[in-house]
Amino acid sequence: MPTYKLFVLPGDGIGPEVMAEVEKIAAFLTREGLVKFEVERGLVGGSAYDVHGVAISEADMARAQAADAVLLAAVGGPKWDHVDYELRPEAGLLRLRKDLQLYANLRPAICYPALADASSLKRELVDGLDLMIVRELTGGVYFGEPKTITDLGNGQKRAIDTQVYDTYEIERIGRIAFELARKRRNKVTSSDKRNVMKSGVLWHEVISALHLREFPDVELEHQLADALGMQLVRRPKQFDVIVTDNLFGDMLSDVASMLTGSLGMLPSASLGEKNAVTGAPKALYEPVHGSAPDIAGKGIANPIAMISSLAMALRYSFNLGDLADRLDRSISAVLDKGLRTPDIAGGAATTLSTSEMGDAILEELRISVR
Repeated sequence: MPTYKLFVLPGDGIGPEVMAEVEKIAAFLTREGLVKFEVERGLVGGSAYDVHGVAISEADMARAQAADAVLLAAVGGPKWDHVDYELRPEAGLLRLRKDLQLYANLRPAICYPALADASSLKRELVDGLDLMIVRELTGGVYFGEPKTITDLGNGQKRAIDTQVYDTYEIERIGRIAFELARKRRNKVTSSDKRNVMKSGVLWHEVISALHLREFPDVELEHQLADALGMQLVRRPKQFDVIVTDNLFGDMLSDVASMLTGSLGMLPSASLGEKNAVTGAPKALYEPVHGSAPDIAGKGIANPIAMISSLAMALRYSFNLGDLADRLDRSISAVLDKGLRTPDIAGGAATTLSTSEMGDAILEELRISVR
């Protein structure tokens, strides 16, 4: 059995609390001989700034490059609002994405039947929801140049952010979306703002040409990003795979998170090019939620998104789909029993702490593999 290197970055706020539950599960899988993990820990975000004066050190970047998969919890918080823009906690995450060339962000939005009533929408709109947002991650307005604030004098300033996309960037993210759709319900919705943005015009042209050339068997539709946001809260189950750019993917995936009942339920995978020898991509896995400094240290954070991120790592980095399915089913089984953390408690009879939820999921996993 090969040994896989997991590089763990607990980050800030509730990050260390939810990451501890993932480490318990990784240790169990290793003890049981189901997969062999070698786990290293590092610092990123505010915790890295406090120690190294930067959002991620060169040594930890080297460890991330050498790892088979990186697990990141969350970064940031008001404690570091004063630091220079280039040193802010989020800069560590952006550097990981850039240096590892993680261009594809996969954000599933799944509504477990037991949590349908916790959604912001009516049960019938979200019960059985299973969609995937594929977000381009290394291009667009977050990385485009120039990116400046210029003092114009007389108390006036001008801020510039630049939206930039090349054909190859759109093609490679589109290809991932179409390939995923073939394994799901065979439908892709491409989203842009071609009515007002030249980058949207190119996005529409490239996705359409790619579809015609390589994926004519997959159903393709186009929706403007603002209209798609409306449709997500009107009739979300119409979607299967949504592919969009960096900015719109960031916003639309947060909208989709509330369909599931809580940000604490959504994992994500950020993937790069596949290794020519192993076939596995460079990858970073993280929950969609933030560091939630207001509840840090209280033991009430929901670890499910972080644990589901490990399940995505099993699936996409280690080709252990069966084991990933078992972990996903373990989460579902715990929820079916009415066990909840406070963010998804609703009228639940039993509310668990962060560690108790991790233990409950681990127990279900233990039963399923023995």
